[in-house]
Amino acid sequence: MNAQTRGPREGTAAEPPPAARAPQPTVKCLVWDLDDTLWDGVVLEGDAPVPFAAAVRTLRALDRRGILHAVASRGEYDVAAAHLAAHGLDALFTVLEVGWGAKSGAVERIATELNIGLDTVAFLDNDAVERAEVAAALPDVRCYPAHEAELLLSYPEFTPEFLTDESAQRRRLYRTERRRKAAEAGHTGPPAEFLASLDLVLTVRRATGADLARAHELTVRTHQLNTTGRTFDLDELRRLCEDPGHEVLVASLTDRFGSYGTIGLAVTALRDDATVLELLLMSCRVMSRGVGAVLIDHIVTRSLAAGRRPVAEFVPTGVNRQMLVTLRFSGFAVVEDAGDRMTLAVDPNQPPPARSHPVRVVTA
Repeated sequence: MNAQTRGPREGTAAEPPPAARAPQPTVKCLVWDLDDTLWDGVVLEGDAPVPFAAAVRTLRALDRRGILHAVASRGEYDVAAAHLAAHGLDALFTVLEVGWGAKSGAVERIATELNIGLDTVAFLDNDAVERAEVAAALPDVRCYPAHEAELLLSYPEFTPEFLTDESAQRRRLYRTERRRKAAEAGHTGPPAEFLASLDLVLTVRRATGADLARAHELTVRTHQLNTTGRTFDLDELRRLCEDPGHEVLVASLTDRFGSYGTIGLAVTALRDDATVLELLLMSCRVMSRGVGAVLIDHIVTRSLAAGRRPVAEFVPTGVNRQMLVTLRFSGFAVVEDAGDRMTLAVDPNQPPPARSHPVRVVTA
């Protein structure tokens, strides 16, 4: 077991107090063991265990906070799924990994399917050996013993700073995304044909006061498709929205399956001769839809039409290289590279050619 596992362990020193630990991202997904963790007993052995009331309270409370739930448990998938359904809990779980392999493998597959970083995943299990296996194989995953299930509600890593409309519907958004993926897996034509069939619509508009909590949430939750990793609190975002020298845009996405919610944010400084992207990010949930490039093209087109050179700041974070690639393919060339920070720009005399996207852009 490693330092990601809470509480003192027999024969080892206690974990450093919270003040001594480096800040960690808010948990995006809690992965549950089932037998003797969510309920008292083993379903495959003929038990008919009732879920612990405290565990159910935690499930529902974290769901309202926008934290997803998944299962990594030993047993037979159909039996476990049926028992969850019998107690009305199946809809609370976004991914079920039930089988006989290593739980670290199941946890890793869950993170991959949800497209989230392992440092935003937590694992709950009654068995210290299972927690140790996950902690050793996936040191970024935070591990907790089952008896702490209800205590999780008081831990800061399970307490998002703000609760937004997006938080309350996050599970539904991910479950809708699974239906999209199932439809995509069943599509027999080329990927571009499937994307075109989705009727994707990206709505871009200036942020208002009602958007600020979600905009802040995006800055602290989104890491892969993020140009600088900058975060803004509500007061900073409010000032930027009111500042005539800045523009704060939010982007939402819909398709024939429904809404993806508010998935993009762009903060630009408006100078006499340039539009400087200080932050551009896209939720990892829409990475496969290519809408990051669509939003960048929209900003570049508006900037050039206003007589300003499009400029972008980029700060490498170790996980955001895809955003750099997206900028480069959008016509941004590196004009300054300080190692820990880059400046890229589009040449107004050689603007990038217009690209065809399977996404319709609407401004509001």
